[in-house]
Amino acid sequence: MAQAKTMTKDMTRGSIPKLLLEFALPLMVGNIFQMLYNTVDSIVVGNFVGTNALAAVSSTTMVTNMSVFFFNGFSIGATVIIGKYFGAGDHKKLHRAVETTMAATFLLCLLFTVFFLSANDFMLAFMKTPPDVFGEASLYLRIYFAGVTGLLLYNMGSGILRAVGDTKRPLYFLVLTSVLNIILDLVFVLQFHMGIAGVAYATILAQFISAAATMAVLIRTDDIYCFRFGDLCLDRGILKEIFCVGLPAAIQSVITSFSNIFVQSYINFFGPTIMAGWGCYNKIDQFVMLPVQSMAMASTTFVAQNVGAKKDKRADEGTVSSIILSLGIVGVITTLLVIFADTALRLFTSDEGVILSGVGFIHVNLFFMLFNCVNQVLAGALRGRGDSVAPMAIMLFSFVLIRQIYLFVMSRFISNTPLTMGFGYPVGWMTCCLLEVAYFYLFWKPRPK
Repeated sequence: MAQAKTMTKDMTRGSIPKLLLEFALPLMVGNIFQMLYNTVDSIVVGNFVGTNALAAVSSTTMVTNMSVFFFNGFSIGATVIIGKYFGAGDHKKLHRAVETTMAATFLLCLLFTVFFLSANDFMLAFMKTPPDVFGEASLYLRIYFAGVTGLLLYNMGSGILRAVGDTKRPLYFLVLTSVLNIILDLVFVLQFHMGIAGVAYATILAQFISAAATMAVLIRTDDIYCFRFGDLCLDRGILKEIFCVGLPAAIQSVITSFSNIFVQSYINFFGPTIMAGWGCYNKIDQFVMLPVQSMAMASTTFVAQNVGAKKDKRADEGTVSSIILSLGIVGVITTLLVIFADTALRLFTSDEGVILSGVGFIHVNLFFMLFNCVNQVLAGALRGRGDSVAPMAIMLFSFVLIRQIYLFVMSRFISNTPLTMGFGYPVGWMTCCLLEVAYFYLFWKPRPK
């Protein structure tokens, strides 16, 4: 197999902050463009279809996230294992891991499509989606999940490229297809008057194009991460390694997203205007999460490569640098968004009730995202070491159990208002941060010799 070429990045030597930023910045920009898919849908329907349509798209976010986050957990497992083989210079196992990853991906695409199409209306009913929103939300989800294979193939393909340090080409593909998605949204809604169905079709068409471009890179390259249909296999040993890391992350993501569906059900109690305001806040919240997620992914790949190269001290230094960089970036972004909250929300709608609701959620919740910087980066670093069970357990305890206890007690005995229900997010973030710092300090912090 050929030696690594220029598009790979060896993170076992060189300046740690520079390597992390070189890895994370293209990833962050790429994540922004990927987030634009659903956000542009909200902007277009909010401005050109109506408040109910905006509430419908907003209410589907937790459901679509649940599917994507589960698959991303599997992607994390593949990234860690491939990254370790890359750091160790074991190109034969790296190639076999790529083929195993892709074989499993094709199977999961089929299972995801069938499952989520079947469970579509059940999940909307579980969230207590109001009747005047239910029909459009159901239509959007049916179209979205009929084409979810494109999104899953892109995410896995880009995960393989990230494992060897290449975050630039996935970015190029996302920029192209995100611009295409915006154009198709406007054409389908304004020209063909397809309403909420138009933005859903635009999304899945753009996602398939990004998937095709990423797969073309893997198939046409002669580099160490190449994919060949003739070599497609399911290596049990490698698949077990991937699932040992990825399955806990996937389970954690799904259950956390399911927990967020509970939060959505509490918000739905207050009607379409508050639902739309919460949905707009969630879009902004997700944008703030992008640098956090990017630094967490950078931390995962950095730690995986350095652990594979037997450089544990450097792996720890990378973890600290990732946290500091994440806190700095998110601190600036949240400050600007709190100051200009009204302006940011007017991108989605001109409905003053929706804007007022969204501004309240931003002012109360957004600064607490700094806690999330710490827990997400630490979780990424732990997964890079192959420890996926502990962050899963901590996040499930914080984001599911603690958050649901808070929502139940607050809504029934103290104060059932939109802002107190929305504060369920920060309660989970703060709890998770404290527990993960304690766990990392007790079990992974290097002891002085």
